[in-house]
Amino acid sequence: MAAMKPRTADGPMEVTKEGRSLIMRVPLEGGGRLVVEMNDQEAGSLKECLLGITDS
Repeated sequence: MAAMKPRTADGPMEVTKEGRSLIMRVPLEGGGRLVVEMNDQEAGSLKECLLGITDS
């Protein structure tokens, strides 16, 4: 039987480039991580949306 390791949200948000995709890993409050795969165009759109929120 494999040992069970607790899933925690410890650690920073990170983005890595894998092939043509960007992989974003976001820690969640309840534990674990949200993993999102996107291309360069989608990342640019996300950036514009986030900048629009922070500028308000």
